[in-house]
Order: sequence, then C-alpha cells, then structure tokens
Amino acid sequence: MEQNVSEVFSEKIWIMSAKKTIQYIRQYKWSNVFAMIRNNYSEPKICTDDFKNKLVVITGATSGIGLVTAHKYASKGADLLCINRNKEKSEKLKHDIENSYGVSCDYLIADLSSLEESFQVANELNTLSKPIDVLIHNAGVFLTKRELTPEGFEKVLAIHYLSSFVINFTLIDKLKSQQKARIIMVGSEGHRFAAWGLNINDLNWEKRRYSGLGSYGSAKLAQLLSMLVFVDYFKNSGVTINTMHPGAVKSESGKTNGWLYKWYKKNVIDPGLKSAECSAEALYYLGVSPKMEGKTGNFYNLTTLEEPAPPALDKDVALELWQKTLEILNLVEV
Repeated sequence: MEQNVSEVFSEKIWIMSAKKTIQYIRQYKWSNVFAMIRNNYSEPKICTDDFKNKLVVITGATSGIGLVTAHKYASKGADLLCINRNKEKSEKLKHDIENSYGVSCDYLIADLSSLEESFQVANELNTLSKPIDVLIHNAGVFLTKRELTPEGFEKVLAIHYLSSFVINFTLIDKLKSQQKARIIMVGSEGHRFAAWGLNINDLNWEKRRYSGLGSYGSAKLAQLLSMLVFVDYFKNSGVTINTMHPGAVKSESGKTNGWLYKWYKKNVIDPGLKSAECSAEALYYLGVSPKMEGKTGNFYNLTTLEEPAPPALDKDVALELWQKTLEILNLVEV
C-alpha cells in the first residue's frame, strides 16, 4: 500500500531530525560543559564609564533584573524608555528613577505575549527621533503548563522569541541609519535544555507533551538562532547584537505557576542564587564598555565569552527558522 503524503512528510521530518541529532552529538565537547560550569561561578567585568544623554530601551523593567538594570543605567546618566505590562509599577519606576538620578524615564505599556502589542511597541520605537543607543530584551517568563497567547501562540515562545524578533526586525533600518547601537538579548544557559535542536515544525508544542524546561530551552535556542541572522543584517553598520546568560540570580520568573513550583523556587532554588546586581553590572558592561565595541553575534555568561550548545550554532536551521518566523508574523524580507 502506498504511503499517503502526510506519512511521507512525517517520515522525512523524522529522518532529518535523526540526522541533526547525530550531528549535534558529534559536536558536543566536554570542555564546553566544564567551561559553562566554571563560568557560572565567575563575577562580571565592571565598566565605570558614564553613559550620559544616551537612550536605553529595556523590556520588563519593573522587577528583577530589569529593575536593577534600569537603576544601573540611570545612575550613570542614561535616559530610559521602559516597556512594561503594568502602568502603576511603571509610574513608580518613572518617579523613583527621575527623582533619584535626574534623568528621563519614560515608558510604553505592552504585554509582549501579544504580537499585536509587540508590533505596536516596535512601531513606536521606530518613530523615535532620538537614537536608541542600547536595546535590552529582558522580559521573560517560565511556565510549567502550556498557555496560549491571544493569537494562539505558545506563551513562552511569544515572549522570549517572537516579541524580540518583531522589535529587532522592525528596527533594522532605524538602527542601521544611526550607524551605532547595541542590542543585548537576555538569554540563558537554559537553551541547552533543547539539547537535540529546535523542532521548527512544532514551535507551538501541539504535537509533543509540553515541558516547562523544554519550552523554555526551545524559546531561548530560537533567540540565539535568530541572532545568527541578525548579525548578517547589521554587518558593517555599527550595530551589534549579543546574547547574555544573566547568571544564577534571583528573579520573579515563574510567579504565575502553581503553588508547588512557587514553594520549590522559594525554598530550594532561590536560597542558592545571587543578587540581580551582578546581572545588571554585566548588562551595563556589554552595553557601554569600549572593550565591547564591534563585538557581535556572541553568547556571554555574564561578561565571559562562551560557546553555546551546538544547535545554537547551526546556521542552516537559523535560516530555516528565520523564514518560518517571517511567515508566522506575516513580515516581508527587508
């Protein structure tokens, strides 16, 4: 009996996936694993330079790493434009920052799990008359149960990957016209949870059993893969894009999960974590330090250059994901 089209397609997908798995197995190095473990105990490099009259855009700046980073940049003279979900918290942040440091702290309200709101924010940033000197994608979430966004996308993927893609893609021409800007995506060593690569044909977790670690790892892997292509778009433009693992620090991620996860996080995970100050120092160094001038397409554990997992270096998959993402978002290649 002849196989139907869907069976043939599924078989081809399985064969391709198996080939990729074998490829990645051959590329893994124990030295990289040991380096990652060692780097997790490292302190960030420090930059003491001022950043007066520069504009820094930060997503998710009302709590955790984003909040401390906002204060760090403001303390060095930078003006802020924060993208947050909560207006009341944003008003408090604006009041605290402006009164403490005498800089400007504006905000845009958007839920970055919504593609509509991500596009709206991206378009508003694109019309700014002032150059964006540093763009920090910090907003994130960790879920133990699968949730869908208003547009029907898996929520972790939407916040960590799709929203940052929308903003970066929309700003390509603006940032290139400035001839200088630094994009920093707060990534994670968690991309290693997607050890055998990204399932591009099931980004929404409809065909697999959902896993909190799996969805988080896949979203962070997708973020790293997109960086490989954005590097090409910004080549020789003065715009750099890098990804940073923020270290094992306390954050409010996972606060919408069930009571068991919240208890585990509070009593087991958090006691061994560092302050978010070290992440803020790293984000400031990556965004401001002259030593980072021209460095792009890299993955840093805080400020230590590190080689990510093999699936995050696969340019062929990165290009395939890029085209898939353009189709999902109904975007036209620039």
